[in-house]
Amino acid sequence: MTGADFDGPGIDRRRVMAGSLAALASVVALTQPARASSPAAARPDPARPIPAQWDAAPSMKLWPDGPPTGGFAPIPLPMADAPPVFLHNVAQPYLKVFRPARSNGRAVLAMPGGAYIFVSIDNEGAELAQALTARGYTVFVLVYRLPGEGWAGRADVPLQDAQRAMRLIRASARDHDYDPARIAAIGFSAGGHLAASLATDFAQPLFAPRDALDRLDARPFVTGLIYPVISMSAPITHADSALRLLGPKPGDALVARRSPAAHVGPDTPPTFIMHALDDPAVPPENSFEMLQALRVAQRPVEAHFFEEGGHGFGLGDPALPARGWLDLWTAFVDRHAAA
Repeated sequence: MTGADFDGPGIDRRRVMAGSLAALASVVALTQPARASSPAAARPDPARPIPAQWDAAPSMKLWPDGPPTGGFAPIPLPMADAPPVFLHNVAQPYLKVFRPARSNGRAVLAMPGGAYIFVSIDNEGAELAQALTARGYTVFVLVYRLPGEGWAGRADVPLQDAQRAMRLIRASARDHDYDPARIAAIGFSAGGHLAASLATDFAQPLFAPRDALDRLDARPFVTGLIYPVISMSAPITHADSALRLLGPKPGDALVARRSPAAHVGPDTPPTFIMHALDDPAVPPENSFEMLQALRVAQRPVEAHFFEEGGHGFGLGDPALPARGWLDLWTAFVDRHAAA
């Protein structure tokens, strides 16, 4: 057994936060053979170009008249050898649309990661879309604004885009042949933080309504959190993501406002969580914290923790058991769609 569904007694938060795997021994089976070294965070080849299917996919602007906040100021990426698939300096957020040959009646809003420094559109965007469209899903990959690029109200900027994206996808259901009540959301790493924030704060008023679209519901019917950042608090937060989202010296209220586990409630949608326990970038305690919050709130949740996988692996290395997560997630989506 390489992953585990959590369906037992609540987990002691103090043990979880301490990172003790012993607290999870009764529900997580780690029987895969150990490897000599843990995989590092995945990183594309600096020379790898934008995928052809990305360029070919149509785009939908979120805000035809411009985003609800101003202040955009382009900045360079902190790494000199960043590949073209690390998108940044996003002045106009947009969706890339990937349609299946035959629709299964469901859509997915996908939010790639990138520590809120960039949006990683390759393995967490174009490759994911290719895999999901093959299964009949209509996929919308969100290129969201990055909070460190000068925007006023930086901590709310990505969630403004995610809320607007869900509403735009819902309004587009007839044009793309899916059920407007069957729109899932999935996010990776910092995009997982954004997906969790959307799942818990889909109704939070973050901007004055711009048009009729903003009267639509922004709640996904299920959510997938893939090696997500959840907490904005030390010691388990991802420091770069927290710095870019909140700024250098956030107050306690802002940290709490953007830590989605604290916002789980009766309307939080069914949630799927996946994390590798050897993640070198985002501690799996982030996922433990979200799992515990969902269980306390008695919300539907399925969680899978894999012995190996690292971070930023997208669909996963075929040689490692974490590769199977997409089958698990689509089964979760299908099960709740049929409910």
